[in-house]
Amino acid sequence: MRRVALAGLLLLGACDEKPKPDPNKQPPPPSTPTVVPSAAPAMTSGAPAKFKDEHLVLFQPLPAALDTPQIDDKAKLGKALFFDARLSAGKDVSCNSCHDLSKAGADGQPTSVGTKKEKGKRNTPTIINAAGAFAQGWDARFTSLDEHVIAHMIDPQIMGMGDDKKVVATISGLYAAQFKKAFPDEKDPVTVETIGQAFAAYEKKLFARSKWDKYLAGDKSQLNEEELAGLATFVEVGCTSCHQGKYIGATSSQRLGIAKPWPAPAGADPGRFEVTKQEADRGLFKVPTLRNVTRTGPWIHDGSVTSLEEVTKLMAKHQIGKEISDEQAKAIVAFLGTLNGDPPKDLVSKP
Repeated sequence: MRRVALAGLLLLGACDEKPKPDPNKQPPPPSTPTVVPSAAPAMTSGAPAKFKDEHLVLFQPLPAALDTPQIDDKAKLGKALFFDARLSAGKDVSCNSCHDLSKAGADGQPTSVGTKKEKGKRNTPTIINAAGAFAQGWDARFTSLDEHVIAHMIDPQIMGMGDDKKVVATISGLYAAQFKKAFPDEKDPVTVETIGQAFAAYEKKLFARSKWDKYLAGDKSQLNEEELAGLATFVEVGCTSCHQGKYIGATSSQRLGIAKPWPAPAGADPGRFEVTKQEADRGLFKVPTLRNVTRTGPWIHDGSVTSLEEVTKLMAKHQIGKEISDEQAKAIVAFLGTLNGDPPKDLVSKP
């Protein structure tokens, strides 16, 4: 009998395809059809499950080489741009304002706050490990890191720069020499394309390994009994139907409220429908990575849930129609804490 996703943070449902993410290239985001979940295997009690080696088969560690990334001129330029508030209409917010690298790449707010205090409608996802996702944005509208940067700079609710020409002119006036150095073969070094490439070169370095990766690599001292029981519960409840692999998610879009409709206002967000205008995509959202999830609340796409234990239980109820105990939810959250990590310090320190 097929297991379906429960918890984590967001959208969990039955996943028919689980593409392997490539940190340097994201395939086009698929439109995921409505899936009616089958019942998850009943657990013997409301207690956490017992760990077995077989619980590890669906996961892979991030490579150790990510701890010592090679930083070239493009990545250095991308870092400078990432922290520069002069690139917003009000000269008051930078990329780091929402994707705060001192706060695990998020901002701790229910929804984002852009230039001139413009309020967005969705929660800011972490930028850390984002380069490994199959697409960018809650509605999976961006297929690459390059393209999502310019769109965010133009968006009136984010950086509000108005149009491509203003973005290029502003950055050219501030960083002409750096672009010439980073893109020596370009006749015109500062373009929409090279700006996106510079940002992406930096963001592709923002990976963060955790003690979970060290455990998977063979150091069994990294996880304690409570965390291993949480892992076992995470697997046996069915979370791994969507949350597995290197990023514990970020490989598909799924519908919010498969088993039971999610209440408004969160359940009223059309999700990916805004992009495709296809009714089958209404209510679909990108399944997020669960790396650093204990540090990036509040949770779900509108930031309306402030307890990770609560959102874990809500996911069970609304995604697979199952009630889990407080003890099970607590155990799962203990496991999720093992996924926390920070990129190398030289990457996240302000220029």
